[in-house]
Amino acid sequence: MAFYHPLLFRLDAERAHGLTIAALAAWGKAGTPLAPSVPRLATTVAGIAFPNPVGLAAGVDKDGRAIDGFFGLGLGSVEIGTLTPLPQPGNPKPRIFRLPEDRAVINRLGFNNGGLDAALVRAKAYTRGKGVLGINVGANKDATERTADYVHGVTRAAPHADYITINISSPNTPGLRDLQHGAALRDLLAACTGAKGTTPIFLKVAPDLEPADIDDIARAAIDNRIDALIVNNTTITRPGLRSANAKETGGLSGAPLAPLARQRLTDFRTATGAAIPLISVGGIGSGAEAYARLRAGASLVQLYTALVYEGPGLPARMLRELDALLTREGFASVADAVGIDAR
Repeated sequence: MAFYHPLLFRLDAERAHGLTIAALAAWGKAGTPLAPSVPRLATTVAGIAFPNPVGLAAGVDKDGRAIDGFFGLGLGSVEIGTLTPLPQPGNPKPRIFRLPEDRAVINRLGFNNGGLDAALVRAKAYTRGKGVLGINVGANKDATERTADYVHGVTRAAPHADYITINISSPNTPGLRDLQHGAALRDLLAACTGAKGTTPIFLKVAPDLEPADIDDIARAAIDNRIDALIVNNTTITRPGLRSANAKETGGLSGAPLAPLARQRLTDFRTATGAAIPLISVGGIGSGAEAYARLRAGASLVQLYTALVYEGPGLPARMLRELDALLTREGFASVADAVGIDAR
């Protein structure tokens, strides 16, 4: 992934992504923020004060190298990771594919990262007070006991994060999504919530679920006092794609995911009865789309692929659009709009 620029799009996608992260890391140390604070957009979710509801999804800055830079774009939250206890290389390259005609990306990265400990050094060094920092944790591919990996991640990350996300929904680690079901899910959530201390814990789910799965996940999350659900990760479906890379294996993100992401947001709002805050991800690339997700029941939204095609000015533009929409519709705050269409 890389922010749009004709020269970057001539490079291999993963190399361009690395250059983008390096540039943002350098700019974040001295750059002027691109978006001023908008008091109306401040909102509190899971007891955490977010300066605005637009955040960075996990998977963009896996190792936390550009935290200050992403906050400088105007994002209210930055979620780094997914991070595993031990460093791992991920799947063989090439493993990121642009689908420009579809404004989408397919990736099969496989939790490539430099390890949790290295990222925590950066997490401790970023400038506090700019926004909310989330740390997304996962299990190593060759882990013999995956629950132990998650508990390790939660325990180590908790002192340094505003919230922790348990990621059991990536399609690129064999068997990982099996943790979304039945006793495996309940045991995992119980173990992780027991290790988190006072740090809020979020659960990130897949979009490729049956109705019974949604109900089971919702009940398990409520029973284990999960603080928020992130709905959703990438999809293994291929809805009407036109690009040359459409048949690559991996998780699809971007504009084609939007209809499924909207439906899953509605499904989880219904299943939870608004008992747990929802964070919507997938195909969000405008203030209007973010506003629609809020009205449908999301308390927050996250960006990923839209940044590839819209560029670094996207968060600031979205915040302006969102503020204007709230004003036009007579809402005094973000919270006032949340779930208005689901009541």
